[in-house]
Order: sequence, then structure tokens, then C-alpha cells
Amino acid sequence: MADIANIYKADASRYDLMQYNRVGKSGLKFPAVSLGFWHNFGSKDNYDNMKQMCRTAFDLGITQFDLANNYGPVYGSAESNFGRLMEEDFRPYRDELVITTKAGYDMWDGPYGNWGSRKYLMASLDQSLKRMKLDYVDIFYHHRMDPDTPLEETMQALADIVRSGKALYAGVSNYNKEYTEKAVSILKELHCPFIVNQRRYSMFDRTIEEDGVKKYCKEAGVGIIAFSPLAQGMLTDKYLEGIPQDSRIARDNRFLHKSDLTEERLRQIAELNELAKQRGQTLAQMALSWVLKDDEVCSVLIGASKPSQIKENISIVEQTSFSEEELKMIEKICER
Repeated sequence: MADIANIYKADASRYDLMQYNRVGKSGLKFPAVSLGFWHNFGSKDNYDNMKQMCRTAFDLGITQFDLANNYGPVYGSAESNFGRLMEEDFRPYRDELVITTKAGYDMWDGPYGNWGSRKYLMASLDQSLKRMKLDYVDIFYHHRMDPDTPLEETMQALADIVRSGKALYAGVSNYNKEYTEKAVSILKELHCPFIVNQRRYSMFDRTIEEDGVKKYCKEAGVGIIAFSPLAQGMLTDKYLEGIPQDSRIARDNRFLHKSDLTEERLRQIAELNELAKQRGQTLAQMALSWVLKDDEVCSVLIGASKPSQIKENISIVEQTSFSEEELKMIEKICER
């Protein structure tokens, strides 16, 4: 028998603060802040903490949960944990949620568990739906460009997945301008609703501006959702006093290394932190606000290790504008 005292009931005021932005020219809207399951939702993480983070996020109006087939570790475990959360807490709210997943990186052994073949994408989504205990996802992404599989094959698979009802919209992740242009062309001919490109973007990583994809997506009516907006934690106050023992850099994981924190980078972080204080924000809040400063990015994906971080980050929706002087200062600080 269910413990009535622990049955989750979403906060009635959950839509009062959050802003929702249209995704490209589609009818879908993303919350300005979305919750990513890349870290802290795997088999080695605390399930009760995951539950509290997801409850906190939804109570604050975060309606999008972003996953991928190989998020963990171990592969698939973030989706499996989400499936448990879905059954225990979020089933009554399914129609209020945007749930996404992806396939494109290494997932299982052999030649059919990676990249962008039709066989891999379709099998992967079927596995993902079983793990997440869902009939469909709102967006299914191809997770990375595949130089060996014809893009027509990959896009046809996405179109057929949407047509089957297993996904409502198609998206891509880590696609450059050339691949995005081709994807737009192919999916337009296939009458498939292709609405979003998920790319890395932060004050410290301007690749989507440099390769032209940010401008192109705006013109083509494709939304952009930004991941790693805090540059793997560098755009926070975490490293102002050195490297904490529990930080990602201390663990020297494959995405962030001690060598990334050069003297110049530490100087930039300190100066940006001072500017954030002048704005009445934390460095993390200012960094998220900066990504959302114009309408070319419809949402920022945050990672979190505890509910308090979500509460801190959500307040940015009240302050995403910058003065010309502030923007110039940020550019000057970030110059290399």
C-alpha cells in the first residue's frame, strides 16, 4: 500500500515564476531553465536526492527533463532512474512535461550500438522507452554528427520515429552549421517537425557563434537549447578559492581537467564574479542569464547535485537582461 504521506503533489504555484520560450517556429515552448540528467542520475548516485531534485525542479516550473540513452554511469541508468521517478511521482503530470532522450554515442557492444544508423536509432529508442516507462518522448535527438552514415538515412529514421508516434518532434545535438542546414532541408521534404539543435554554449565556449550555427538556426526557425552553460562548473564560485576535493577537476574526469584552470582562466573567473556581485547575482546566475540574453537560445540545461542549486539557478528568469556596458565588460574579460 502506498505511503499517502509521501505521495508527491506538485506545487500549485509552479507556473508563476518560470518563463517559457517558443522553440524555433514550432508550437512547443521550453522553460527558460531545463534539468539535464547527464550527471548525478546514474546507478552510483543517491536515488532520494534525484527525487528531491526533480520535485524541486517541477515545483519551480521546470517542465523539461533532458536525458540520453548512455547517461549514467552505467549506460541506461539515468533513464531507468527516471522511469522509477515517473512511476512514483510524475505519471499524473506526464502531459505537463517535456521529456527528451538521444542516441548517437556508444551504447552497447558491436557495430549496431553507436553513431547514426537507422538500426541503432530505432532500437535505442525502443530500449529508452522501456527504461523510462513511457509510450513516447516529446523530442528524440540524434546525439552527434556521423561522417560515415548518409545523413538521409539518419534523418529518415528520425522522421519515421516521429511518424510512428514514439516521438513528437525531432532534434539534433552537436550538429554544426553544415549538418544542420542539410538536416533542415531533408526533414522539411519529409514533413517532419525538426525543431531544435542542442549545443554547448557559455561565456567560455562561443563555438556556436563562431561556426555560424546560432545565427543560422534563428533564420531557419530551429530553436537552440544550450548545454554546459556553466562551462563544467568553471563559471561558478566553486574555484575562487582553489580546487575543492569533491569537484570534477579534482576527480580529473574526461570533461574537465586541472590544466583547464590556468592562471588566466582563474583571473577571468574572479573578474566575472565581481561583475556578477555588482548585478546582484552569483557568478552561476549571471552565466546562465548571459546565455539567455537574446531570443536565439530558448533554454539553458542545468546540471545539479542538490535541490538548492536548482533553486539558486531558477531565479535568473527575473534578470536575463544586460546593459551595453556590462556586455562590453564581459567581452573584455573573456578575451583571450
